[in-house]
Amino acid sequence: MNHQFNAVLFDLDGVVFDTEPQYSLFWGEVCRKFHPELPGLENKIKGQTLTQIFDGFFADMPEAQKAIVKGLDDYERQMDYDYIPGFVDFMAMLKEKGVKTALVTSSNLPKMECVYRAHPELGEFFDAILTSEDFDESKPSPDCYLKAAKRLGVEIRQCIVCEDSFNGLRSGRAAGMAVLGLATTNARESIAELCDAVVDNFLTVDYSFCVELLRHHDSSFS
Repeated sequence: MNHQFNAVLFDLDGVVFDTEPQYSLFWGEVCRKFHPELPGLENKIKGQTLTQIFDGFFADMPEAQKAIVKGLDDYERQMDYDYIPGFVDFMAMLKEKGVKTALVTSSNLPKMECVYRAHPELGEFFDAILTSEDFDESKPSPDCYLKAAKRLGVEIRQCIVCEDSFNGLRSGRAAGMAVLGLATTNARESIAELCDAVVDNFLTVDYSFCVELLRHHDSSFS
């Protein structure tokens, strides 16, 4: 079997940018204020779109939704968007090898405007960028990753998904793709069963690592 990979598909927060600790603070405050009866809710909603969060937990709270949207907009404008260590060099390697790349995020376009202001070069890294407006079902549904593969014109079994959240990891696995978990948001042991491999960042991830990751993924189906 040919284990050369054709594409790497990236989540945004906790994979490209080290932003998850900041979001945990924001959503922790929100959830404790509006849903004190649901401790840890901020962890359950990781990887969900804002619409999905509202539909699931704030459907009958229109005033809370307005306050959250305003607070989130203000918060995202002042956030730090630092790249995960090794990301830039990893992307340069993929481009040199001719591997296609896509950003697949539950973030919406207004959020992405904040990201582009902080990093106008971000779009140059990717062959395709899919946001929450581009798919019908949120993670953990595989819809977003299947659509990304289709847009890139690549085979599912030769894609690697890079994710950090439980919903995102399950999305990549449900899509039938090899999954590389980043322990930037959750502990290694808590996400290991949802991944083909776990890393702390991209500093140790090279071409050979990716080929071996696909080989390991394929062997699990043999």
